[in-house]
Amino acid sequence: MAGPLTDALAWVVVASFLAGTVLRWRGNEHARTVMISAWGVFAIFWAALVPHFAFVQKSFVEGFLSLAAVPASLYVGYLLHQGRDSLFLLSRAIAVMGVVYLPFETIPALTVGGLSLPSPRHVLISHTTGQTRWAMELLGYDPTLVRGDQGYLNTFKFVTDGGHVILFSIILACTGLGSIAIFVGLIAAVEAPLGRKLRALAIAVPIIYVLNILRTTFIGLMFGKQYMQWFVDEVLFLFGGTDPYKVSFYLSDRVISQVLAVVALVGVTYLVVRELPELLTIVEDVLYIVTREEYDLREALDLPERGDVGPGAD
Repeated sequence: MAGPLTDALAWVVVASFLAGTVLRWRGNEHARTVMISAWGVFAIFWAALVPHFAFVQKSFVEGFLSLAAVPASLYVGYLLHQGRDSLFLLSRAIAVMGVVYLPFETIPALTVGGLSLPSPRHVLISHTTGQTRWAMELLGYDPTLVRGDQGYLNTFKFVTDGGHVILFSIILACTGLGSIAIFVGLIAAVEAPLGRKLRALAIAVPIIYVLNILRTTFIGLMFGKQYMQWFVDEVLFLFGGTDPYKVSFYLSDRVISQVLAVVALVGVTYLVVRELPELLTIVEDVLYIVTREEYDLREALDLPERGDVGPGAD
C-alpha cells in the first residue's frame, strides 16, 4: 500500500464488508446500510491511492483503474441503496479478498520466545525471488542477488557493458498475490459445491502463479540487460522520468506487462466461470456498473441455465 493511512483504510474497508456480510447472513435489517457505508469508505481508499499509482509508481494502468474505482464504488453503494441485492455477492467477495491480501501487506515480522519469525510479506517475496532467479538461470542468465531497501535478499544486480549498475527488486506487488486474492475472494463468495470451488481454484491459482513468474523474469531481464531502450526521449517524457536506464523498465513493466495482466485476468476469469458458472452473477454486475446495461452471459458462453447449476450440482 502507499503508507500507514491506506493500510488503516484498507482494514476499515475489509472490516466494514465483513460486518455487512455477517449482518446479511443473520438477516439483520442494518446489513444494507453497513454495506453501503463500506462502499463509500472503499471509494475514499481508492482516491487515496491515485497519487501513489499515478505519480510515485508512474503506472498509467493502475492510476487509471484506481481513479475509475472511486465513482464505481460510489455507484455500487447507490445501486445497493436502490435494491440491487445481487451486489451483496460482490461485497462478500471483496471482504474475502481483503482477508487474504492484507496480512501479507501489513503484518510485520514477529519475535516469539526469542525466536525471530519473518513476516508473511518476507516469506512470499523470498519465494518469488527464488523462482524468478531459477527462471533467469534456466534462460542462461546469472545476475547477482543482493539485499534491497527492505533488508530482504530480493534484488537482482545487473551491470551494463559501460559499468552502470541496475537494481531490480521483487516487492509484494511482484508476487501475484493481488490477482490470486481476487479469485480466492470470488470463488469463496459464491454458493456452490466445495468440489467445484476447489477445481476452480486449481485452475486459477497455478495459471496466475506461472504467469507471474514469467512476468517478473521478463521485466527483470528486459530492464537489467537494457533490451528495450526504444524511443528513450519520448518514453521519459511520457512517464516524467529522467533516468534513461529506466526506459526498458517503463516499457516492459508499466506498459507491456500491465496491459497483458489485464488480458490474462480476463482469460483466467473465462476459464474459471466454465467450472463455476455462479461467478457470472458478479461478472454481470461488474459489466452493468461499467456500461449501465444488463447482460446475460450464460448463453454467450454456452453455460447451463441458472436453474441447472445450484448448490447441489457437482
